[in-house]
Amino acid sequence: MGDTQQVDERRVSRLAKQISAFAKAHGGAEAQVAYLGERGARIVLVGEDGGWGDLVAPSYETAEKAVQQSGLTVHEAFDGEFAAKVKTGPYEWKRMAGIQIGG
Repeated sequence: MGDTQQVDERRVSRLAKQISAFAKAHGGAEAQVAYLGERGARIVLVGEDGGWGDLVAPSYETAEKAVQQSGLTVHEAFDGEFAAKVKTGPYEWKRMAGIQIGG
């Protein structure tokens, strides 16, 4: 399917609404779209307050259109100043530590 897969405009619209809701709840947001292969694409969202989340779209094209429709700034990579905006709390640190020690 890959390149020939058509973009479902309803899916784009639903994702854009979810992205916009996240941005509104976090005082604004920025995004990065990462290709996941056959699974589609991951939209990583980072709010102005440091909150973060992600969504999975069925294709990279769908993800790009949804982010574009929501009007967010899109980053090429999840690094540098963009990554530094993420605030992690006790839950994330505990999960990361658990993964490291086999939990």
